[in-house]
Amino acid sequence: MTTAPTTRAQEFRDQLARRVLVADGAMGTMLYSRGVFINRCFDELCLSAPDMVRQIHQEYAKAGAEILETNTFGATRPRLAAFGVAEKLGEINRAAVRLAREAANGGAFVAGAVGPLGLRIEPLGPTSFAEARAAFREQIDALLESGVDLLILETFLNLDELREAAYAAREAAGDGMAVVAQVTIDDFGRLPGGTDTETFTREMDSWPVDVIGLNCSIGPKAMLETIERMMEFSSKPMSAMPNAGLPQRVENRNIYLCSPEYMAQYARRLLWAGVKIVGGCCGTTPDHIKLIVSEARSLQPGQRIAHVAVEEHEAKAQVLPPMPTAGKSKLGEKLAEGKFVAFVEILPPRGVDASREVAGARLCAAQGIDCINVPDGPRASARMSAQVTCQLIQREVGIEAINHFCCRDRNILGIQSELLGAHAVGVRNLLCITGDPPRMGSYPDATAVFDVDAIGLVNIVRGLNRGLDIGGNPIGSQTALLIGVGANPGALNPEEEIRRFEWKVEAGAEYAITQPVFDLDLLERFLRRIEGCKIPVICGIWPLTSFRNAEFMVNELRVPVPEEFMDRMRRADSAEKSRQEGIAIAREMVMRVRKMVEGVQLSAPFGRYQMALDVAEAIGPR
Repeated sequence: MTTAPTTRAQEFRDQLARRVLVADGAMGTMLYSRGVFINRCFDELCLSAPDMVRQIHQEYAKAGAEILETNTFGATRPRLAAFGVAEKLGEINRAAVRLAREAANGGAFVAGAVGPLGLRIEPLGPTSFAEARAAFREQIDALLESGVDLLILETFLNLDELREAAYAAREAAGDGMAVVAQVTIDDFGRLPGGTDTETFTREMDSWPVDVIGLNCSIGPKAMLETIERMMEFSSKPMSAMPNAGLPQRVENRNIYLCSPEYMAQYARRLLWAGVKIVGGCCGTTPDHIKLIVSEARSLQPGQRIAHVAVEEHEAKAQVLPPMPTAGKSKLGEKLAEGKFVAFVEILPPRGVDASREVAGARLCAAQGIDCINVPDGPRASARMSAQVTCQLIQREVGIEAINHFCCRDRNILGIQSELLGAHAVGVRNLLCITGDPPRMGSYPDATAVFDVDAIGLVNIVRGLNRGLDIGGNPIGSQTALLIGVGANPGALNPEEEIRRFEWKVEAGAEYAITQPVFDLDLLERFLRRIEGCKIPVICGIWPLTSFRNAEFMVNELRVPVPEEFMDRMRRADSAEKSRQEGIAIAREMVMRVRKMVEGVQLSAPFGRYQMALDVAEAIGPR
């Protein structure tokens, strides 16, 4: 009877069970030191500069590294697409494996490196879990076809994304290959989004991966402390590949200041703690790895101590039940009762004087309008804060306001801070929007943030409403923010619009406001498609001011306007007749949608609030 030959993948697993293994250090740092600027696609260098990549692998192998990671950290389709080389995905990954294999020369194991996609995935972004898994699977298949010995998923900030990568790896590789899954942490052992050590460790422990661990992060000290904590919650083998500290800016270059000797000291401590794979990440070089190898050879593999009972940490706060919609605001109460509502849009002032806007809100309140809708930097313009404008209107007039909350200008820290502030000052009604990019406005060179889009923002608000921050950590109290979202019945890609709308509702949206609607057929089709979503829909109504205004709607805002309405605006032969015709069309729209939706959002073109109120007369008794 013959025995099947042992594969390198099986050999790696056998070695991992018996002893400590040392991985290589940074690839990017070494490429950068050779004059490759950071705006290059480092993965593509496997094709355009193969000798350089091979030489770096050889230097790590010479230093004693037993695992060489392929130069494929960013070799997924989304990341390669950013450099215009997505069509070379297979070619790049195959070349990367070949170069590492040539450098290993039968010695070191070759690990297929897989990094994050560089995309926002659900629930904080538009990329679905299935789409993320498929993108990982495409790269992993290419690595496996090229003959890697193991897979290392590294530098993940998002636990959901790493989960999809882990399952893609196991589905592709089967049970015979080792999969290492690593996250990156902050000073306090949390993921960048705030998820604590216990939570992410228990989650990773449940996945079909062989090794869990940490890489990159801020340096070896915090990594050691976090690894020791992780071992309380998982018995899986662990890996640690720290940066050489935090980079310092020296003569316009990022320099990592942790010496090889310092890194080797911490490698010894990591091995004492029981880590089974140790290596380096950003800033580490063959000099660092050489001393780490020396430490590993001088020690016996760390033996894990039998688990003993330890005092349980303070129990985590439970998710708080959210405030019912009716209890969040007067608007929430009206929507819950099924009342037809009317909003008027008032833009924040360009300066510090909001007296005109307050006067407009007072006029609307006197005419029975339910809420004032306040945009946030519309068309990427610089105006007074929407939240402050809402505060002024509510305080001075007594009518509720709806705060447009835009993702363009805030990172996830600023988003959470401002949402907590909005609740504290009584601005409870939100419209969660992604926001117009700066290039559309007066300051095209302004930097956009877009840490999340509208879907991600809704998820953040829902978490705060349940007493949790973005990392799932309790905040000690909870917000009671009414979550509104946008919708566009006339979207150029209706399938995508419907899909995103359904995700918004799944994330926690409680009502929706549409873009301006002129084509009733489009609205009817949209409402039929979303009838399963079961949230109130407020229809946007815009009284046209001129034929040019109608053309602007069609050609620049991409809002469909039926030819009948275009003809009517074309025939109006004076400014006053144009305004009256625009009001008449808007009133007709209000009467036609009255039984189809739960309210109307009336725009006031160019600050002409009376035009919106003239249209509101068509609503009739409510």
